[in-house]
Amino acid sequence: MLKYIGRRLMHLIPVILLISILLFGIIKMTPGDPVGANLDPRSTAEQKAAERARLGLDKPIPVQYWEWLKRSVKGDFGDSYIYKVPVSKVVPGFIWNSFVLNVFVYIFAFLIAVPIGIITAVKQYSRTDNFWSAFSIIGISMPTFFFGLLLIYFFAVKLDLFPINGMRTVGSKATGLANIKDVLYHMVLPGIVLIIANLASLVRYTRTSMLEVINQDYIRTARSKGLEEKVVIYRHAFRNALIPIITIVGFTIPVLFSGAVMLETVFNWPGIGRILIDAVNLRDYNLMMALNMFFAILTLLGNLLADIGYALVDPRIKVD
Repeated sequence: MLKYIGRRLMHLIPVILLISILLFGIIKMTPGDPVGANLDPRSTAEQKAAERARLGLDKPIPVQYWEWLKRSVKGDFGDSYIYKVPVSKVVPGFIWNSFVLNVFVYIFAFLIAVPIGIITAVKQYSRTDNFWSAFSIIGISMPTFFFGLLLIYFFAVKLDLFPINGMRTVGSKATGLANIKDVLYHMVLPGIVLIIANLASLVRYTRTSMLEVINQDYIRTARSKGLEEKVVIYRHAFRNALIPIITIVGFTIPVLFSGAVMLETVFNWPGIGRILIDAVNLRDYNLMMALNMFFAILTLLGNLLADIGYALVDPRIKVD
């Protein structure tokens, strides 16, 4: 297993390099110029040229990429044009904010969705199955930003039960347990939106995966041997139905850190999704590259962890 992991990590190096080249080229082809965001609109052509030279934007794109790569290998991702500080100091705090919101949501969603998916598969076409099937369709179809606005209108504006937006109370200097309570209080509405959206899809995936397994011959054989239904479902069927679920877990890992752009915008949550939008709008090349490379690496690592998970739950899959 360790040899397989080491070999896969080595194979990721050229993939990451190719991704960085493509991302750098795409970002440089986007219309707009960060010089306009840093200077007064009345700046002269000479001032704009001087600013471009200072930022290194007057050099050919291959040269700019090579300089970016040399810095990035050393952990220097350049300065953010928006925040006027190194990117390495901008990203961690926002990523943590997104992680705090998403990790609780996904853990809660998985703990609920997997048992429900198993029950709906075992009781196919029952009232329980019909209810959760309808719930899944509605949850998947409803845009998160629209659902978020509905919650804000009813629970924040009309009933005044929860804050409208933000991560903490404005002006609050709470620390310790009081700060945690404040963050959790602000997390309720965006958390509900994310839980319902993810619960809908996870229930659907789990149900479909279980239905494919419980109709197999070896499940009927296990039942004919007189095994208890719980043993048949949870020890035989569910373990073989884990492959698609593990795939979803692998895709979830980068989402934990990347945030939800639309939802963070609606609830004014200071997560990484919001600063990515700001970076795109203001052409903050260094911040865009750092964030996109971070998401790309997380996606590759998520795929690796999913492959390892396949081998752990299915002995037929070899990773030597």
